[in-house]
Amino acid sequence: MTALTQDYQITWEKLPDDYKLPDDPVDNINQPALAAALTESLQLAGKISANALTTTNYGICATLNNKMVIKAPDWAFIAKINVSREEVIRSYTPQLQGDIPVIVMEFISDTQETEYSIKATYPPGKWFFYERILKVPNYIIFEPDSGSFEMYRLTTEQYILQEPDENQRYWIAEINLYLGVSQGTRENRTGKWLRWWDEQGNLLPWGTELAEQERQRTEQERQRAEQERQRAERLAAQLRAAGIEPED
Repeated sequence: MTALTQDYQITWEKLPDDYKLPDDPVDNINQPALAAALTESLQLAGKISANALTTTNYGICATLNNKMVIKAPDWAFIAKINVSREEVIRSYTPQLQGDIPVIVMEFISDTQETEYSIKATYPPGKWFFYERILKVPNYIIFEPDSGSFEMYRLTTEQYILQEPDENQRYWIAEINLYLGVSQGTRENRTGKWLRWWDEQGNLLPWGTELAEQERQRTEQERQRAEQERQRAERLAAQLRAAGIEPED
């Protein structure tokens, strides 16, 4: 499959087995935790199908004028792959191996702001690659320290900054969920997190939150059972005081 944009001939080819991927460390200690939280709540809510793919600092490929380009967004969601997971262990090529990513996210961690790079010459910048080459419909740029984030929606072939709703959330039509920011604590990090909400406005919980909800439910049941036991004891005492032996 071939397309043209900005003088590029775009082809979708599998990463060669002998291609040496960059071995760069992640930019920030918080990035893996932020990405894991996004994936976990989707998984617990049953929003990740068997042939979907969520990625973290993982190469997404395209070939421009016979030169391979690989970008590794901090988090991405691919609704459907059409090959086995073994075939996408090292990298993923849209069109060839499955769908274009529904969302890509970048967590700002440096001052160079490469997330905004519209550099068109080879190798192209991230913004240009996501917008013009991959044509990802939703691009999120999140600043973890302040909790500020921007959502760009692909409209008429370019990204347009979106405005949040009255709850400061953004609707992601492709997965039928809202995305927003919430304060929380997870993996020894207290701060701002990107979170999902369903169509009715219910927060998709993390595993730790589900465990706490279950703990509270168990405690409430224990308290109800204790109250019932005390009530039965009081009733038995009242019956005995009236000369009536209560039945077991």
